[in-house]
Amino acid sequence: MKKTVFFLVAIFASITMVGQEITGQWNGVLKVPGAQLRVVFNVNKTENSYSSTMDSPDQGAKGIPVTTTSFENSILKLQIPSASISYEGTLNKENMIVGNFTQGGQSFAMNMSRSVIEKKIVIRPQEPQKPYPYYIEEVTFENKTDKNVLAGTLSLPQKEGHFPAVILITGSGPQNRDEELLGHKPFLVLANYLTKKGIAVLRFDDRGVAKSTGDFKTATTMDFAKDVRAGVDYLRSRKEIFKNKIGLIGHSEGGVIAPIVAGNSKDINFIVLLAGTAIRGDKLMLLQKEKIERQMGVSENEIQKGQEILKGAYDMILASSPIDTNLKTKINSYFKLQFGEKMNEEQISRLTFQITSPWMVNFLKFDPSTALEKVKCPVLAINGDKDLQVPADVNINAIKNALAKGGNKKATAKILRNLNHLFQECKTGSPDEYETLEQTFSPIALEEISKWILVQSK
Repeated sequence: MKKTVFFLVAIFASITMVGQEITGQWNGVLKVPGAQLRVVFNVNKTENSYSSTMDSPDQGAKGIPVTTTSFENSILKLQIPSASISYEGTLNKENMIVGNFTQGGQSFAMNMSRSVIEKKIVIRPQEPQKPYPYYIEEVTFENKTDKNVLAGTLSLPQKEGHFPAVILITGSGPQNRDEELLGHKPFLVLANYLTKKGIAVLRFDDRGVAKSTGDFKTATTMDFAKDVRAGVDYLRSRKEIFKNKIGLIGHSEGGVIAPIVAGNSKDINFIVLLAGTAIRGDKLMLLQKEKIERQMGVSENEIQKGQEILKGAYDMILASSPIDTNLKTKINSYFKLQFGEKMNEEQISRLTFQITSPWMVNFLKFDPSTALEKVKCPVLAINGDKDLQVPADVNINAIKNALAKGGNKKATAKILRNLNHLFQECKTGSPDEYETLEQTFSPIALEEISKWILVQSK
């Protein structure tokens, strides 16, 4: 969902060209969906050829070895099988290497030069600066079922008093309490806005992330729901919080988790779904992939081929039982047959591992509409009309239908114009834009959320 693609970039190496020196430092920027990552390749001469290492300054990685390097007829080819990475580029007369970086079957243009590339100063004007005009407290609470200790921040409009409260629920992938990604801290901005409006806010690090304990890798959406439930219990123990005015705000996967919790608890008085979904996980993943690839300019033929292959794999997962110990082997064999020589064994193994992880299997099989049908409290669902990860029209309609089927007449659903998956004002909605935009969270969306919550909290 919210889950943008992050790459452990690594490649490059050696070459020489008549009249040109290849050893030394080469610099480039890899532009992948949602991020621009600087890469530095350090090329050294060996007895018979060259060797090289790679640094990724933006990821804190240095000295990553390049496994295979070849240079022939001005064409550089590099491979790092352990990361399913390859690179092919041409050294031209301008002493530039012009080429493409490939990982997991996706290819991105990446050129190299001798010039050192400075990282642009990130401007995030909405990010609040201390001292805040309200009270904040570092807190911990325990999921007693799974024995996780969740660490977070509780923001109160004032140190003393009684306030309505919300819990912020992050999207997919390991997220800290600010839901920090690509230089943005959307949950910090949201918490700041709501607290100044008189609403207490609890936000916390996912299990196994930052200061929270537990194992993120083995957890599913259902496990994260238990962590949120523990947060509700914690808020109910605080004297500053009105026990009958506690709500949940879930973004992306968090918009799936919030209904799960609310549908099984009378302690939740309202929920807000930000880019939430009510269609089964496999259908959402296919729709997301199609929308993003079409925006990237991938040919319709290639899009449809990819859809068919992944749908076949997803169907196998949907048909599998929880005790199917051969699922990974079946999926791996299927991908080998479908991809042939387009992907090597390492790439296929990595793809197999990704889609057969506990979280992914659960996500693909789960239908969020079943949880929404149980929700009886007021619901606000908002999506951006340029969201490519959770397309608004399909998902807003599914949410409305699920709530109506369950008899919930206290639902408000809105599609906000020109907003992407992170609720930023944007041009295309592509994950490529996320980092480049100064805005972290649309003021229009912030006002919609706070205004609705204050009505529910009267």
